[in-house]
Amino acid sequence: MQQIINKICERALSELKGVSDSKSLDELRVRILGKKGELTGILRSMGQVSAELRPKIGQWVNEARETIENALAEAQKQIARRELEQRLESEKLDVTLPVQDRSEGSLHPMSLVLETLLDIFTGMGFEAVEGPEVEYDHFNFELMNIPKNHPARDAQDTFYVDDNIVLRTHTSPVQARIMTTRKPPIRIVSFGRVYRADEADATHSPVFHQLEGLVIDENVSMGDLKGTLDTFAKRLYGEGVTTRFRPSFFPFTEPSAEVDLTCAACRGKGCRVCKGTGWIEVLGAGMVNPKVLEMCGIDSKKYSGFAFGMGVERLTNLKYNVPDMRYLYENDMRFLKQFRG
Repeated sequence: MQQIINKICERALSELKGVSDSKSLDELRVRILGKKGELTGILRSMGQVSAELRPKIGQWVNEARETIENALAEAQKQIARRELEQRLESEKLDVTLPVQDRSEGSLHPMSLVLETLLDIFTGMGFEAVEGPEVEYDHFNFELMNIPKNHPARDAQDTFYVDDNIVLRTHTSPVQARIMTTRKPPIRIVSFGRVYRADEADATHSPVFHQLEGLVIDENVSMGDLKGTLDTFAKRLYGEGVTTRFRPSFFPFTEPSAEVDLTCAACRGKGCRVCKGTGWIEVLGAGMVNPKVLEMCGIDSKKYSGFAFGMGVERLTNLKYNVPDMRYLYENDMRFLKQFRG
């Protein structure tokens, strides 16, 4: 029995010399010293040995176990040291190598224009507000003086969720929400995505962005609107740019106007961009219809106001001379890299 135990010990020590990793070392430990290992198997067979030999066999097994465990422990230290050295070598960085340039990102041109617009209008005392993109018909149409039979409600123009809920077609419902929950004076700009059932082309998209302004107070006049928009035009496009009002019609305002800006490309001299006119149509505006004020709970005899609305994409195209609205949505890096600071 002693010879058997010695052979197990010698074989374990011999195999240990060829072990080079922790996994193999653990497999050897289990095979020799585990619950079903060779040395453990001898102890389990002690019942078949005479009582006189049991102490001796137990002593031989324990001596062999101690020898093997000490050898395993030493091997484990060497393997751990070797594996650490290998890992450090594989993770080593050569700090003398030239670094790879990392290109910095930049704001999207529309984000640049929107930030500028918000700076302009908040600088004039407007408060920037937002509202839901999925909107009730009541706020999107009815409080904007667009009754049930109005052409703007045509399903070809509006995305309907159901009879009473739509994807907002403009940011005007934000103004309606403000007018029904606040008392004048009111001075806000609302901005965000809006939705129309349009085909995508150079000047149209089913999803685009608007910024609208609203002022309600005593003695507000068309002159205040004109002055506000002249200030906006100069700050966005530079000195020499002014506004021109042309009569128009919007249910929300009365009187209403289409507003042109001096062509920023030619400064009014006439060019390809403005088709030789010196003017570019940019936004719609007007005095808030007294009927809208009354529907929103505001006394139209005491208060008056003006409103305006503009497309952020159109303003962006004009500022950066972008010929096609779709360029703003395609994420083409050749286009976007032009707007790095």
